[in-house]
Amino acid sequence: MPVERGGKTDMERIGLFSEMEYITVGDKYVSPFNRPFNEAASKNKQMLPGGSKAMSNLQAGYFDPHFVRIFEGEGYVNLNQVKRRDMMQAAKKNLSKAFLPSSGDKKPCGLGSYYGTIGGPVPFFSAQPRPRKKYEAPGKNLYTSPGKKGTGYGYANVTIGKQFSHADDFYDAPKQNYKKANEEHHRLLKGAPFKLNLHPRDYFDANPYFSEEPLPPIKKEEKKEAISTTFKPSSPGKKPGGMKAGTFDPYPSHSADPYVTKLAKISGKDGKIFHPPSGPKSRPVESIMTLNVRRALNSKNYKTASVPSY
Repeated sequence: MPVERGGKTDMERIGLFSEMEYITVGDKYVSPFNRPFNEAASKNKQMLPGGSKAMSNLQAGYFDPHFVRIFEGEGYVNLNQVKRRDMMQAAKKNLSKAFLPSSGDKKPCGLGSYYGTIGGPVPFFSAQPRPRKKYEAPGKNLYTSPGKKGTGYGYANVTIGKQFSHADDFYDAPKQNYKKANEEHHRLLKGAPFKLNLHPRDYFDANPYFSEEPLPPIKKEEKKEAISTTFKPSSPGKKPGGMKAGTFDPYPSHSADPYVTKLAKISGKDGKIFHPPSGPKSRPVESIMTLNVRRALNSKNYKTASVPSY
């Protein structure tokens, strides 16, 4: 219950007319899974359409019970009457009567007539035929005898030329002709057939080491005498001790060196020897790490730059 303080209740002090109702107190718990998707659709009467209607000339194919005009109550308009009205209004604007030419238009008498034209007939379109040469009938065609009946095979006198005469053909004519030709060939031969007495040989010898020259005498092998004892020098080798004791010669002979004159001086502008210039000199090159350090640290940010952690 609201408590009265200073003669006013809490509701009056807040400014509300009445306390809000508690509509959810005492209601039964309903799981959200059992609730319908649309509660309003499951209550009261629903809209039940009468099914789909097919489009036809009947009124049942439309939504309205009767045909509705676009303009309800408009009057009938006669187009001819409207045209006559416009023509009368246009005729009132004319100042005088309509212009009529001195003579009416001349109409042609028929198709191809030039009556009523400005130029008259055109000679190029004249219907008069051109002069032609006298017609000379061609000569007669070639007359031949009618075609001979028959297919040509097994029928006589049906071809264009003369009929072939019959000629006898012997059964063994090719054999007899070959026999006569062979006898004529042997009659023209003189003596026995030519034969070579040489045995055929290959282009190259089968044995490449074969030679027709006589072989040299056989050399006798010299027998080497076997050394029975080992070689020993007469005296041991001498060691050089600051002198020529271990050499074959006692002392090398003195050779006199010939006298050689010095080279002449080079004659030139200043009399100096030409020295070629030195090659390209190397320059100090900064490493890639130094360049990256200079790009990251400079005179403007060296105080605020942070040291990267690796």
